[in-house]
Amino acid sequence: QVQLVESGGGLVQAGGSLRLSCAASGGPYPMGWFRQAPGKEREFVAGISWNGARTYYADSVKGRFTISRDNAKNTMYLQMNSLKPEDTAVYYCAAASWGKTTGLERASTYNYWGQGTQVTVSS
Repeated sequence: QVQLVESGGGLVQAGGSLRLSCAASGGPYPMGWFRQAPGKEREFVAGISWNGARTYYADSVKGRFTISRDNAKNTMYLQMNSLKPEDTAVYYCAAASWGKTTGLERASTYNYWGQGTQVTVSS
């Protein structure tokens, strides 16, 4: 059983930055970030291959967010810059089975999920 623990959420003003972390018990796995705002469905934010060679982003965050990983620490990161009020959501990290190389933008690809961390961007 893979355990994922997110950290780094908080309250920030529009235009500010936050960095989320997701520590995994083992790996390296293909991983991703998703978010869910109140009253909305969970949506893809960013994904990264097991070795970091490939990254994927939702159009809404391209150029503002950067996903990365440190396999020596079994940790994935999401650097969020130029935050907007519409980025407000609970952010979840997720891990897929080792060897997955496609479909990282789909929630159904992932087998394991963290508990989520709240990000609130004030205007």
